[in-house]
Amino acid sequence: MGRATRPLSIWTSINMNDRFVHKKSLGQHFLNSPVIPRKLCDAADLIPGETVVEIGPGTGALTAVLLERGVKVIAIETDERAILHLEERFATEIMAKMLVISAQDARELDLTQLGLHNQEYKVVANIPYYLSGFLFRTFLENTLQPSTLVFLVQKEVAERIARAKKASLLSLSVAVFGNPTYICTVKRGNFTPAPKVDSAIIAVRDISRERLMDIDPRHFFYLLHLGFGQKRKQLLGNLTAAYERTTLERIFNEQKLNLNIRAEDLSVPQWVTLVHALPPQ
Repeated sequence: MGRATRPLSIWTSINMNDRFVHKKSLGQHFLNSPVIPRKLCDAADLIPGETVVEIGPGTGALTAVLLERGVKVIAIETDERAILHLEERFATEIMAKMLVISAQDARELDLTQLGLHNQEYKVVANIPYYLSGFLFRTFLENTLQPSTLVFLVQKEVAERIARAKKASLLSLSVAVFGNPTYICTVKRGNFTPAPKVDSAIIAVRDISRERLMDIDPRHFFYLLHLGFGQKRKQLLGNLTAAYERTTLERIFNEQKLNLNIRAEDLSVPQWVTLVHALPPQ
């Protein structure tokens, strides 16, 4: 997972207010294109009346487009300057309860406090690089899952999840819950100042826990981490840290898995089948 070149609050505004002057010490990079917020919303297939959670709305460039699409927005923001700006800019939408601003750090996000019980919702956000893995886990592994998740992340991360020929711990952790799609590349020139790397929009659709219906998710991810434990070792060898080799060989043969296969060569269905055959010790 790439380290951040952007801060926790990702401010996407074309006409920046003086109070949001870029601070190099915080590594802030502002979106300077009106096109990207629209592409993020398009990727989410938004329907008027839906609820959307946005992380780090900043000055509200993406928030404005979300509201234009007729959805209710729950915006998670930790920066007091941004919150004051949002309250001024979207006073009418806040009064109409189309925008709810939740003042909290995304790293301490508790979905149960957002009023999302028994309610379908989507997530659309431009997130900081260093929180990518954390936010994918927060929403995908949660019992209150969104139906669709659209993130603007580091290009390398999006490619590993949706374009890599070989599976990875990250890609499998996402694919077991939904169907990831690489939407488009966002060149570094779309930010001011330009970051060192390009970004990309990735969408995860049809999110559910169906693939893990009869499996303890903790056990699934335990075996996934175990299987990828030593990248140069074959899957069977990695799993011997917790299971007898003879047992593993029998199960591999029953499932028609090559004894020399590596963790990266198994699909999500193959992993689910294997986890079913390897109960917790």
